[in-house]
Amino acid sequence: MTTTIINQAAKPLSINQLRIKRFKQNRRGYISLWIFIVCFVFSLFAEVIINNKPIMIQYHGELYFPIIKNYPETDFGGEFNTTTNYLDPMINRKIRQDGFIIWPPFRYSYNTLIYNTASTFPTPPSSEHWLGTTDAGFDVLANIVYGFRISMFFAILLTLITSIIGIFIGALQGYYGGNIDLFGQRFIEIWSGLPVLFVIILLSSIMPLNFWWLLAITVIFGWMGLVSVVRAEFLRTRNFDYVRAARALGVSDSKIMFKHILPNAMVATLTFLPFILCGSITTLTSLDFLGFGLPLDAPSLGRLLLQGKNNLQAPWLGITAFIVIATLLSLLIFIGEAVRDAFDPNKGGLR
Repeated sequence: MTTTIINQAAKPLSINQLRIKRFKQNRRGYISLWIFIVCFVFSLFAEVIINNKPIMIQYHGELYFPIIKNYPETDFGGEFNTTTNYLDPMINRKIRQDGFIIWPPFRYSYNTLIYNTASTFPTPPSSEHWLGTTDAGFDVLANIVYGFRISMFFAILLTLITSIIGIFIGALQGYYGGNIDLFGQRFIEIWSGLPVLFVIILLSSIMPLNFWWLLAITVIFGWMGLVSVVRAEFLRTRNFDYVRAARALGVSDSKIMFKHILPNAMVATLTFLPFILCGSITTLTSLDFLGFGLPLDAPSLGRLLLQGKNNLQAPWLGITAFIVIATLLSLLIFIGEAVRDAFDPNKGGLR
């Protein structure tokens, strides 16, 4: 029994277990990861936490779920066949007379126009609006939560798509070399020299940009980030003995590339992903700030920065937007540094 316990204690950790252990030892990156996860999960449930629509209504013995489905106010004793404004005192009174309402903890969404304010917009932080309101009469806290979510979805999709394209093209260039690598590098040099901002401005004047159009345009110009990293790894690895042996055994090029060489290249690739994610958020924020990003009715962190610039008499707008964006980018940078250290073969016995 004692021998078994000693053998289990002496069993070496696998390479992935060592990487996870090293990542956890980087306290700044590990804590940043948990803070980021909590914030992202919180934003995913924004409709249940921050919304101008009730979670559930019981009226005349029937159940309604406004956060899932829109109901006309005639369903609740109103006069018009339009979408119900649940903040209307008359509608509230009619529902409570014959039922009850379960509200989210915070009763304002990013597009809720606020009427009952003591001063003109933008209003300072108060017990009703914790971070104040914008100059258009919308709640700042709600815009931050919803803007954070849409920024993260945009950044994650952009990072995922551009990484897949970059890894594929870098693998082709590095594995085959020769003319494929030569022409590929020349094309990347020309393509990366195009003025991306001017192209987006031109396209926005031709057609109205939405989330998916903006994502497609940024993917077209942003896929080159990982090409050089993957290409260098494939150029280094393609003449190793195990690759030559696989070729001699008749293994197909695609299988050699994506089953034997790519796992080695993924170590360097994964260390870059948090930084690419950070750059994707900066891209969307910059475009929104300049007015060439998401539609005006969409929540946006960049537009909150613009609010702070245009309303210097309301410093809470600029300070809030700066703190949120700076904190988000800092968390991603700290996570990226921890991932980079975790995959570094020169640290902690990974050799």
